[in-house]
Amino acid sequence: MDRSSFSRFKRRLRREVLNHPVITANPYTQWFRKGNVSREQARAFLVQFSVFSNEFLFAQLHKMVNADTIEEMRASKEILANEIGVGYRGRTRDDSELGSLVGTIEGGTFHFRAAHFELLLRMAKPLNLTLPELGKRRFGTPATLHFCDELVRLYGSADYAVAEAASWAVENWAAAGFWDELVQGWQMFKVRENLPGLNLAFFSWHARLEQTHAQHTWDELASFCRERDVDEDAFVRDANEMLDGVLVFWTGLDEQRRRLEESPPELSIAS
Repeated sequence: MDRSSFSRFKRRLRREVLNHPVITANPYTQWFRKGNVSREQARAFLVQFSVFSNEFLFAQLHKMVNADTIEEMRASKEILANEIGVGYRGRTRDDSELGSLVGTIEGGTFHFRAAHFELLLRMAKPLNLTLPELGKRRFGTPATLHFCDELVRLYGSADYAVAEAASWAVENWAAAGFWDELVQGWQMFKVRENLPGLNLAFFSWHARLEQTHAQHTWDELASFCRERDVDEDAFVRDANEMLDGVLVFWTGLDEQRRRLEESPPELSIAS
């Protein structure tokens, strides 16, 4: 694909994919950012997000194994290794344990405590949630599990063109600002509930990471389009299917928090 064709393709993607409602009008995060979260809603959210966080590892592993080139395999390894605790090694060290916001895992340092799931686990402790109650597939709602399964099917697809479309969609969703909305809501919740020990690093670190990724997603797509004959219609379809799966997750969370507003605290956190 030459430069002018890629420019046209970018315009099409902005028009037909980046206007997806999960990017432009996420129902849950728009509510969450206002900070009107009860403890039971906060606990329920962390349980579902912990399931997604753990299940994402399977999707990333599939993406790595199904790569067509060594460069693609290494790019997937970067994400997978960072997820499990290897910090990026860059020109600056932005956090003593988590490493740099940009760089490479090559030569990076592994810390158990830097694993993304362990960040979430530490955050959950002041809300009386422990490891046996988090991250297990059996705790996922149907909406959460649908999203996780769509990640494996699309993001981790054996057809790398499908995986690239899903990956591009996921990166643009992640870079669209929902992490900032969650951080805003958690900060207000922390103050209102008088929880000074609530460690927000999982969400604040991801918010900072995604600020560095927006341009990278377009650069990666440009490289992909230079190296392959891209079926634009299939790419748009696959990207939207992935975002449909993401929307199911957030819609499920929105429905869950509404039920918790209407139900007694004894309601199961995974209901």
